Amino acid sequence: MTALAQPRHQVSRALAQVHALLDEITEASLWSMDPAETAATLVEATRACARVAELEARVASHATRVEVAERAGATSLTNWWAHATRQTHGTAAAKTRLAASLGRHGLVRDALAAGTVLVDQAAVIMTAVDALPDDVDPVLVEEAEHHLIGQAAHFDAHALRRLGKGLLHVIDPDAADAHYARLLEAEERAATQTTRLTLTDHGDGTTRLRGTLPTAQAQTLKKQLLAFAAPKHRAAVEGSVGERLPGPERLGRALCEWIERYPTHRLPDAGGLTATVVVTIPVETLLGGLEPGVLDTGTTISPGQARRLACEAQIIPMILDGNSQPLDLGRRRRFHTKAQRLAIAHRDQTCTADGCDWPPGLCHIHHNNPWAAGGPTSVKDGRLLCPKHHTRAHDPHYTTTTLPGGKVAFTRRT
Repeated sequence: MTALAQPRHQVSRALAQVHALLDEITEASLWSMDPAETAATLVEATRACARVAELEARVASHATRVEVAERAGATSLTNWWAHATRQTHGTAAAKTRLAASLGRHGLVRDALAAGTVLVDQAAVIMTAVDALPDDVDPVLVEEAEHHLIGQAAHFDAHALRRLGKGLLHVIDPDAADAHYARLLEAEERAATQTTRLTLTDHGDGTTRLRGTLPTAQAQTLKKQLLAFAAPKHRAAVEGSVGERLPGPERLGRALCEWIERYPTHRLPDAGGLTATVVVTIPVETLLGGLEPGVLDTGTTISPGQARRLACEAQIIPMILDGNSQPLDLGRRRRFHTKAQRLAIAHRDQTCTADGCDWPPGLCHIHHNNPWAAGGPTSVKDGRLLCPKHHTRAHDPHYTTTTLPGGKVAFTRRT
């Protein structure tokens, strides 16, 4: 970037003087500046940035009028500006749009030039005013602009955006409700159109989820996951001395638990079948063997997880004998009925692992004697286990001991 050798216009000369003043303080030490002056100076530096941004936008608008880009052979001011200053095209485009908007909103331009609003606040104010209905009286539009500029002294850009959505309530309450409803409907339509979800299998036992959801559904999902990730819930599942996990990991594990516990009878039919996963399990695995299970998607899972899943109705287990022939497919005899589950819940009250008080509604039903080994699907042979302890019941690294009171304890094998 090359500066003019001898600037002639007063704006150009003023900028040259600003550069000269900044050159003088480039090496200035700040050690003697006390906290109060430091705070005030930081605020003033922020105001100065806003004022310079307004000047930059004003010069950009002038550059459009005098055809700077065309004279240089560029296709647009944005392209020329990005190339001349080495800023990104996106940054230059945003500044070009800001300049055009400020040209239509003199009050906001003046506030930015005075440093009483910041660039992001100015952009939000102009967007909110532009979103007002076309039939609003121009006097009311100016009043709306004044109102938001005044609010900028108290609220940041995010809060101003929320205030902007209710701007019509301030200037024309009678028309506000209908307009606000239209704004919300348009926002929801746009959110629905941008909804996406992709699942990418990394091939190492993990899958990456990336997506965009409407805020209402995302907040609902977050509240449900937070219930699973709550400290009391995790303590009940993992014990009071469990490792304190970072927030993202807790939510990730909560999502896994949410998926496993979602009632399959509430899923829509697909080709006459609910969207239910089938897991192929060798009978030896159910009896404690080490051969993995295989989901109908082709994914292999550990023997312990196969045994745990086989106890629940979240999947349909296909049990194979030693010759890989199906012994049983489905839930008819394997899973406890609703009445049996209610009876077991009434009897056990909580997870039956010693020291765990997880409630029945969040527990699995576990067979004391494995079904594949001839164990009955009965109230007497079933017990409540929370997901964590149910996993341990099928984990070959743990032994299960039934205590005198009917509770069970798990001990890690040495």
